[in-house]
Amino acid sequence: MNSSNKMKQSVREFYGKIATENGATNACGSGLCCGSSHPGLAQQAEDMGYSPQDIQAAPEGANLGLGCGNPHLAAILKPGEWVLDLGSGAGFDGFIAARAVGPQGRVIGVDMTPEMIAKARRNAEQAGLANIEFRLGEIEHLPVPDQSVDVVISNCVINLSQDKPAVFREVLRVLKPGGRLAISDILALAPLPETVRNNPELVSCCIGGAETGELTRSLLEQAGFEDIRIQWAEPGDATVKAGVTDLVRSALIQARKPGVPRA
Repeated sequence: MNSSNKMKQSVREFYGKIATENGATNACGSGLCCGSSHPGLAQQAEDMGYSPQDIQAAPEGANLGLGCGNPHLAAILKPGEWVLDLGSGAGFDGFIAARAVGPQGRVIGVDMTPEMIAKARRNAEQAGLANIEFRLGEIEHLPVPDQSVDVVISNCVINLSQDKPAVFREVLRVLKPGGRLAISDILALAPLPETVRNNPELVSCCIGGAETGELTRSLLEQAGFEDIRIQWAEPGDATVKAGVTDLVRSALIQARKPGVPRA
């Protein structure tokens, strides 16, 4: 197994454990992106920009304390749209999206962790929503047809990938012409030292795999995206993680696939 596959397996095992233990509180120590220093996961989600209504509407067990912001603030989903959630976890963002797009829309969650997929499917059954499904797969090889979704969202997941160019190429492939990407993720303020990049725990905790904003923009351009916007969290925001602000920071990233949206 090469180093990239070893890192991927480490991430898979890390999040499989979170799924079975029903939460990420302190999974990465104090204040890191998949951990929580807050007394409750609902409060943590509120601090990342989710409304109390969104939090309460998600089925119990969907919010595991994962994330580094709120991609819905950038996605602005519309009724009838088809949405793909990369690294959907237990389904928290997917359930919010499913309610936003309504019964005429659809949400597909993709996650590489079998434990997360099983948990998300149980949550979907509990929620009784017919317009959401969860598929086991890797975000570098999406189990989704070409030009089939209007919006791709993600929350603190793309930084975990060892092959980000492949992720962005896949996102472009599955988006309809004019479709949009709206994600919350962790970006590096400067190129990270190899001791950080090669640390499996720091990669799993959304730090070691972070790329700079400049490189992220370049990768999106190379994949074929346009209208790229990166909005950094300001120091002091809840989405800026205590203790690592000298290395990384949360950001909302938006981009669009060229072309005219289909009716």
